[in-house]
Amino acid sequence: MTENLEKSSNNTFVARGLEREYTRRKEPEWLARKMNDPESLFIPVRQSKVLVIEGDVPAPVFLSSEQLARYKQTQSAFFLGEQKGRAYFAVELEENDFGAFELVGRFKDLRVVAPLLSHDEGAIFAYAQALTYWHRRNRFCGCCGAGTEIREGGHLLACSNPQCGAVHFPRTDPAIIVLIRFGGKCLLGRQQGWAPGMYSVLAGFVEPGESTEGAVVREILEEAGVRVGNIKYHSSQPWPFPCSLMLGFTADAKDERITLGDSELEDARWFGRSELLEAVEKGEVKLPPPVSISYRLIEEWLKGGEW
Repeated sequence: MTENLEKSSNNTFVARGLEREYTRRKEPEWLARKMNDPESLFIPVRQSKVLVIEGDVPAPVFLSSEQLARYKQTQSAFFLGEQKGRAYFAVELEENDFGAFELVGRFKDLRVVAPLLSHDEGAIFAYAQALTYWHRRNRFCGCCGAGTEIREGGHLLACSNPQCGAVHFPRTDPAIIVLIRFGGKCLLGRQQGWAPGMYSVLAGFVEPGESTEGAVVREILEEAGVRVGNIKYHSSQPWPFPCSLMLGFTADAKDERITLGDSELEDARWFGRSELLEAVEKGEVKLPPPVSISYRLIEEWLKGGEW
């Protein structure tokens, strides 16, 4: 288990050393003190994009409460946690807010800038992006349609209708992502909308009433017509695009026959290690970005890892 924890901790967007303060964030007075603490930092998010200072190496923008007040008068901040005694908050911007913030930097897709950020910076930006996305999508109760009210630092939304009283919690969608092996080769596929030459390991969402291992078997069979066994867990990665948790596995194919089935993939192929490396070197095949768990699965397999 420790090995899996270490593998997951090394995946991009995984927060390490951040205390989420589950008990303290239920205390309004404590949260108010942290909100006004000059040491606390705020992460502005606009439509799932994060604020960075442009340059050869983009610098993530963290604002103090005083700096934030210069650009945004009404503040609705969501508590993320504490690290080394400093509290972090996410701030969702409305359309009429963001113009002033562009005096500081530019709002960028996190997938674009993440490779240039430190691990901790990328992780807390991903956390902020996922939480603000959930709030933007849940301003009204899904049970009765009344407005929702923020509780527990933004980790709970309560229906404002006393006759309803429903409570809502942040949602994470579980998905499996799998490196399939057979006879010294691995199975990679590509979707039609991807960049030319892009290939990756296969993935899919876990359906209601389904185990993660069951999802592995079903998804690989549906997408590539390949039957698998010897399923082993590798590691996990939060994937805030918009709010998934990628559960990484390896599995062995029972044979190498491929039958594309559900129109998810336009191609799927078996690659040997030397064949894949050569194709990447020639530019014939592109691999997923290094920030993704799919890249890590392929990378470890290329190094000879069998788990």
